[in-house]
Amino acid sequence: MKKYDVFNAEIISTRMAAGGVCDMSVLAPFAARLAKPGQFAQLFVPGKTLRRPVSFCGIDAAGGTLRFVFQVRGEGTGRLADMKKGDTLNMLAPLGNGFEPCGARGGALFVGGGIGVPPLLEASKRFGSGAVLAAGFKDKKSIILKEDFEKNGCKVLVATDDGSYGHHGLVTDMIEGLRFGAVYACGPLPMLKAVSRIAENKNVLCYVSMEERMACGIGACLGCAVKLRGENGAVHYGHVCRDGPVFDSREVVWPDP
Repeated sequence: MKKYDVFNAEIISTRMAAGGVCDMSVLAPFAARLAKPGQFAQLFVPGKTLRRPVSFCGIDAAGGTLRFVFQVRGEGTGRLADMKKGDTLNMLAPLGNGFEPCGARGGALFVGGGIGVPPLLEASKRFGSGAVLAAGFKDKKSIILKEDFEKNGCKVLVATDDGSYGHHGLVTDMIEGLRFGAVYACGPLPMLKAVSRIAENKNVLCYVSMEERMACGIGACLGCAVKLRGENGAVHYGHVCRDGPVFDSREVVWPDP
């Protein structure tokens, strides 16, 4: 059985949420059956050469549907957001390595920054009330998916840069005193580095979803290189699209400030 394929999917719902965020669901039985939390799809944009990588926010294998939640950041994602219910979306999926299953005695902590929050939603489902989401946003208007995580049974902690909602400051400020058995994180590189350090100090597993520009999505173009450390300590380069986007944080060679 193929691990991924190129196919057409029918858009079954789409809407714009706060902060220029598009919430889209598609009918894609092949990919929904194989997809894992943390994986992604390369979405074809009409009139553009390069596809846009978007992580799965929701996976319904029984219903054959996938959910994408992405921010409009330019002309390409703008064209995707303009597509309507009933339109056909061409995609390459499912791609990459997702979040590893973990028993997480003591519960699981999910840490997301801004548009890094959506890839964590599906992974949180297996933990139910044993999960805590710590999410950081620019301001109150930028908060997304809070109710979705709460429906999964998660406790949700929110930090905003301007203090308009929840904790005023960095999302990592809220997690220093928490107890957890594993960490799953997605967001800006400085946040991931800080989360990795906290997890290491607590001696718990930490899985991070890296964000890099990905042109091909299958490791052919070599455009999303990331520096990694092997089991023997030797440093080498991997690729976010093929070897990730999810990595054990102990593998990542974090850049200096």
